[in-house]
Amino acid sequence: MSTPITSLSRGLIVLLAMVSALGPAAMQILLPAIPVLRDSFQVSTAVAQLTLSLSMAAIALATLAYGPLSDRYGRKPVLIGGTVVTIVGSIMCIVAPDINTLIIGRIVQAAGGAVGVVVARAIVRDVYDARESASVIATLVMVMVVLPMLSPAIGGELMVRLEWHAIFYLVAIISFVLILWMMRSLPETLAEPQPFSGVGDMLRTYASLMRQREFCGYGFCLAFVSVVFFSFISAAPEIMVSVLNRPPNEYGYYFIIIPLGFMAGNYVTRHFGSRIGIQRMIDHGTRISIVGVVLAIVLAMLGFNHPTALFLPIALAIFGNGITLPNAQAGAINAAPKLAGSASGLTGFMQMGFSALAAQLVAQLFNGTVYPMLILMLVAAVLSLLSLRMLPAHGQQDQET
Repeated sequence: MSTPITSLSRGLIVLLAMVSALGPAAMQILLPAIPVLRDSFQVSTAVAQLTLSLSMAAIALATLAYGPLSDRYGRKPVLIGGTVVTIVGSIMCIVAPDINTLIIGRIVQAAGGAVGVVVARAIVRDVYDARESASVIATLVMVMVVLPMLSPAIGGELMVRLEWHAIFYLVAIISFVLILWMMRSLPETLAEPQPFSGVGDMLRTYASLMRQREFCGYGFCLAFVSVVFFSFISAAPEIMVSVLNRPPNEYGYYFIIIPLGFMAGNYVTRHFGSRIGIQRMIDHGTRISIVGVVLAIVLAMLGFNHPTALFLPIALAIFGNGITLPNAQAGAINAAPKLAGSASGLTGFMQMGFSALAAQLVAQLFNGTVYPMLILMLVAAVLSLLSLRMLPAHGQQDQET
């Protein structure tokens, strides 16, 4: 289908990173506005939270389709098509007259943006072997997480200086620019299309992946680590306003501490991962995440009621995530190299599906304190560590050597 490509230029890696970040950034840029949407549309916090949790669910479901489609029809056309859907969803949000229409627009926007999360990682696996792909995926994951982490600050300023509609104008414009960039510069990397005869075939592919202990060990670890992060971002804006009595846009500035932790974790992965090995890196990363969440709980119990007492320990936990995420993703995809697109799609579904449930659960359990959020984060961090026990002994050795 295409001439084999042995490496990706720095510019193409940046492009893939930007496309990977588009869906999560578009989802999170609205976070500071959720309390405003609640008041503007005169709905409950749980209803306003659906603009986040249902968009996460849409990403989860869409990733299931993008993997097999990209394995069959090619990476580039699927990547461009999904980005077009992102623009359509953004326009729906701009013209939304009520909360229900806004939620639907957010679902469409998120379903389109999910394409980059799946296909960019599959492109990396098309080009690089297991060792090299972990390093490149670390770069993609860093941008995919850091840009969305910075987006609430941008969203908060747009909301304060203009209004919440401006957020969706920005997402649509960025999506259009990325489409032009992909059409001009992105090569097709799929060397051998895989057969795809419909939903039944797709489900059989996913079932075969779920029967692999190696894939499940890394996949569930990845999913629970994502819950740690998304539990925080779903509850933190409301905690800032209702518990810590801070203005909505201030959340975005404290939130900048979080990507610094993640970037530091990615730095560790890029520079030490090949020496230490995937499984050991994940083990260290998950343990650091547990320490960070426990520290946040202890500070809350001691009565520290300042944003730094929450954000600094969570930044430590996200430092652990920065170590764990790229290694677990590389491990999951390399469990089935010939089905890289499907493996990437299924891990994306697991990440966003679990996280969507966690986001809505946090909203339902919110009791005016930080404890429901922090306890859920702690449980998820512990489960991510326990997921490593699913790895077969030979699978661990293969990843270490």
